[in-house]
Amino acid sequence: MTDIDFSQTVGKVATTVPGAADLFRRHGISFCCGGAERIDTAAEKAGLSPDALLTELKTLMLASHREAPEGTVELINHLRSRYHETHRSELAWLIPLAQKVERVHGAHPQAPVGLADLLEHIHADLEGHMSREEAVLFPLMERNDKAVLTQPIAQMRHEHDVEARHVAALEHVTGGYTLPDGACNSWRALYTSAKKFSEDLVEHMHLENNVLFPRFAG
Repeated sequence: MTDIDFSQTVGKVATTVPGAADLFRRHGISFCCGGAERIDTAAEKAGLSPDALLTELKTLMLASHREAPEGTVELINHLRSRYHETHRSELAWLIPLAQKVERVHGAHPQAPVGLADLLEHIHADLEGHMSREEAVLFPLMERNDKAVLTQPIAQMRHEHDVEARHVAALEHVTGGYTLPDGACNSWRALYTSAKKFSEDLVEHMHLENNVLFPRFAG
């Protein structure tokens, strides 16, 4: 996504623009249940000025572009260390933590039933995706081999669409990371960390889709 306008949906923006999900939460806009709504429609339902909300979203987009490393090799190294390694590390302990919370609090009406299975599915999909980037895509980019990059980039964009749906699913199963009264420390740690993982994943996809991949277009 290179720009934002009123025709785009809340769900699409929330899962592609870093910081947009939190912005929507602060304004009381759900991007899992109301994800198919246009930005202007969602703003009006929340009692907001559509123009003001769009300005806030565009500010987030501009900020996310400014934070990207300038050099392509530096950006690829940043993606490997900041996102690939971090995702792997966090999922390794998020999954058992989710299993524990579901096991202990499964009878609670707000329990995140299905979260552990979802995280395991995300782990499998994401590991395959990152491994393909590390083994094929990134080496081709580091050699600046543009002639053979069109199809691999298209495949990675498709896989990012899958991961964006996972972000929305995380939002749904956790109720927007809303903790019940009296939630234990494990439950609190789970939601805080799952939310951070989700935000990192959106940032990761944004840097690739909107900053790295366009450098190899044409």
